[in-house]
Amino acid sequence: MSLADPLVFKYNFHFENKEDIQFKIALDADTLNLITKPVKDTTGWARLDNEKCSNCPLDSKDYPNCPIAYNLTGVLPFFVDMYSFEAVKVTVRIAERVYAASTTVQQALASMMGIFMVTSKCPIMSKLKPMVRFHLPFASVEETIYRAASTYLLGQYFKYKKGETPDWDLTGLRQIYKDVQKVNIGMAARLRSLSEKDANLNALVELDVFAKEMPDNIQEELKMLAYLFE
Repeated sequence: MSLADPLVFKYNFHFENKEDIQFKIALDADTLNLITKPVKDTTGWARLDNEKCSNCPLDSKDYPNCPIAYNLTGVLPFFVDMYSFEAVKVTVRIAERVYAASTTVQQALASMMGIFMVTSKCPIMSKLKPMVRFHLPFASVEETIYRAASTYLLGQYFKYKKGETPDWDLTGLRQIYKDVQKVNIGMAARLRSLSEKDANLNALVELDVFAKEMPDNIQEELKMLAYLFE
């Protein structure tokens, strides 16, 4: 794959008694920003000042819409009438392989929602953008911790090579996830206004579980992986 080719993720949601739902997510291979054009928000749900995150650095004069909410406008309406526990078979196609899982709407949607959030140009979520280059659908907490720590440390290596001071203790990574928690709180407040059913909201909760565990438990979690390098 050349750098000119976009990164494409094709998610297919197959339900027992509903029509399949398909999403093609295209990212710019260099910037990792979303290419797929979001659907126009006609409800005001995506306005930046609607349940604005407490740590959002953006000004509504320059950014009328929340970048994350705007990215999700073409996704969330498909799930507003679903409960998080509903069963679904999901396949994810990328250029190199196909992933498949029989899971719940909550877990499947969380996997896909993460892509839209980190590629949205949100200045807080974009710090996790390098992870989307090697997106792993349906990742476990252990897999996500491994990927997050590895990706962050690789970034510190490149800082070191440029003569900058690296953060080998992962202090910055813990702060990133503390900031992400605040974003998740703000996004949860937005999602509650969309529907009485909980698939969208609980997909975010699924993502937030890791964000809450990471800052306080990263050192202990990494100790459990130390045996791999002994």
